[in-house]
Amino acid sequence: MNLLEQLNPVQRKATAEKDGPVMIIAGAGSGKTRVLTYRVAYLIQQSVQPYEILALTFTNKAAKEMKSRIEKLVGVQATNIWAGTFHSIFARILRRECEALGYDRSFTIYDTEDQLNVVKAIMASQNISAQQFNPRAVHSRISGAKNQLVSPEQYDAMAKDPFSQKTAEVYAEYQKKLFANNAMDFDDLLLKPIELFQRGGNTLEKYQHRFRYLLVDEYQDTNRAQYMLINMLARKFRNLCVVGDDAQSIYSFRGADIRNILDFERDYPDCKVFRLEQNYRSTKKILAAADSVIKNNKRQIHKTLWTDNAAGDPVVVVEAEDDKDEGVCIASHIKEECAKRKLDLKDFCVLYRTNAQSRSIEDALRRGGISYVIVGGVEFYKRKEIKDVLAYLRVIVNPKDEESLLRIINYPPRGIGEATIERVRTFAEQLKPDPITFFEALQRTLQILRTSSERAKNALSQFISLIEKYKGLRTQMSASELARALVDELGILRRYKEEATPEAMSRWENIQELLSAISEHTANNPDATLESFLGEVALVSPADDETEGKNSVTLMTLHAAKGLEFPVVFIAGLEEGLFPLYQAAPDMAEMEEERRLFYVGITRSMTQLFLSHTRMRYRFGELTYPVASRFLSEIDEKLLSFERSRGTTMTVRREGVRRERPPRFIAKGTLNDFTRAENSIGDESPAYEDESQEVNHLHVGAHVEHESFGRGKVLQMVGKGESAKAVVLFDSVGPKNLMLKYARLRVL
Repeated sequence: MNLLEQLNPVQRKATAEKDGPVMIIAGAGSGKTRVLTYRVAYLIQQSVQPYEILALTFTNKAAKEMKSRIEKLVGVQATNIWAGTFHSIFARILRRECEALGYDRSFTIYDTEDQLNVVKAIMASQNISAQQFNPRAVHSRISGAKNQLVSPEQYDAMAKDPFSQKTAEVYAEYQKKLFANNAMDFDDLLLKPIELFQRGGNTLEKYQHRFRYLLVDEYQDTNRAQYMLINMLARKFRNLCVVGDDAQSIYSFRGADIRNILDFERDYPDCKVFRLEQNYRSTKKILAAADSVIKNNKRQIHKTLWTDNAAGDPVVVVEAEDDKDEGVCIASHIKEECAKRKLDLKDFCVLYRTNAQSRSIEDALRRGGISYVIVGGVEFYKRKEIKDVLAYLRVIVNPKDEESLLRIINYPPRGIGEATIERVRTFAEQLKPDPITFFEALQRTLQILRTSSERAKNALSQFISLIEKYKGLRTQMSASELARALVDELGILRRYKEEATPEAMSRWENIQELLSAISEHTANNPDATLESFLGEVALVSPADDETEGKNSVTLMTLHAAKGLEFPVVFIAGLEEGLFPLYQAAPDMAEMEEERRLFYVGITRSMTQLFLSHTRMRYRFGELTYPVASRFLSEIDEKLLSFERSRGTTMTVRREGVRRERPPRFIAKGTLNDFTRAENSIGDESPAYEDESQEVNHLHVGAHVEHESFGRGKVLQMVGKGESAKAVVLFDSVGPKNLMLKYARLRVL
């Protein structure tokens, strides 16, 4: 079989370049997996022994698929190829060589829970407060240091603040504990081989001779340790082929270092570079939209994607009233596209920047009778942190809810153990035939816990007082005020923020989104109560996952979408501060990664792409007036059509035409500025009334000065009279929502 005849010209050249360093820049949808598999098959046809080939991937699924495809091309000899993830391959090497490091070959690999338990035990033995120094945050710091090849001694030398100093103490003991237990964590599976290869002897040379040909998939996602291992193994024969796309480097929060791919030509000056630029996935307009966005990044390897596919329909930009309406618009378009294109629900994907955004989308899909499945996560109201807070609210409304009560009695941890809980339960059941409820038994704490420790009795008393307090406040506060006060008092948000891991911050955002949902429910229903909100949640959150195995719309974060494709894709929440996601002024590296993430989202789409943003959005429990994302204005206008929702109906689509004053991103030195449409097509200008003469002259686009924030530009105005507000983009601090009555703005 002539393998090369089955490839396009560039793929053929990349495959046939047998020896020496090679970098294949594989644009989205350009046949990357095909080139990888054919290159390995070609090496075998050229008399390279299969066991001399090492192919490193980022998922076991990718490795399994690669070997399966190669076997179809060259037969069963493909089974002798070493192909797998970095962790699985180097764990295999360590099983053979770890005795040189003092480990037994039967060493244990600790998972995340095991690692965390070791950290907690060390902290307890060293009297380090778990309340003051979150164990998960300590573990995250240790893992981050190991990914950057920072030893306990080096970390200790760099530690300046109290948290880092305590982490250094735990880190040193953590490594000793793992060694004593003949155990390694996931980071050690990369660090220990480096240590092994650096010890001298012939171990490194043995594996350099064993793996004469190295292939690395998704090279842009490698971290410092992986980079070191690759280059150590390739140093002797230099037959290293890396495949990746710098434009799809989106995992810096996991330690990925984009410099590895950007600097490959510096590391290997004699390398051959091949660019796979023909896209087989998307329409011309979708591809052009992606290209017009990514070209704004300064740090990138130049390439121009092209396709022989049809031009396709314009990219649709939808401006929704609020996040609830955004969900309704998405559901409406799904039904419309199903009918128009004769598609199944599985052909649709909705992408968002944060997990918290799924809530309003899920609500709309449920109400529209549209089946969906969450990929890489769980439904919003089934997430642990959400169920924890809801359990508190349910107990406040119904203290007889024993399941909810047991869920929260020791959350956050307050020292109430299983033994104490069992004594309370036994006491309640002994009063048959008229047993009291579990909560009533708790209220008799002192009576039943005479022999218990003061700590247990105090903890139970404080818990009971907390529940009784908020039971009493139900008639004095709105549901949203009560929920916010409860969460603040519990300190849940503070704990997640202190932990500061990506997972913890995702949980923090989800709880904020829950508070937003309660605020929205309260604002939209004059007679809203805690009971009415919990009732609504119960109706839209069925106990069983009815979407499992069915024809369903896919919902996922943009990070989870990499490597996938769908005929129709929605990207929701294209607003400053949400996507691109940032809290303070972002630096260039952060912004460029956000742009790459948007590029990844766009290029998941095959035939139709929808981009949505809102005029209002509940965030962190408050109504905000977001500015449209800068990314929207980076797309060539000729590729777009626009729709504006008025809450229940949508305007006629207008192709290639923006509103009179479109969202526009303007470079101003190193700063960025935005102007927003004064009014959409057909809308009348709102009437603003205020005692301030300056406010009467205020309008969208006006340049103003604030006594604290300095100079800025008015982006949006809403409301009237004393409730009038303006969104102003200040040069010094970015966008701010201001109540005009108190803002003291001076029009320049």
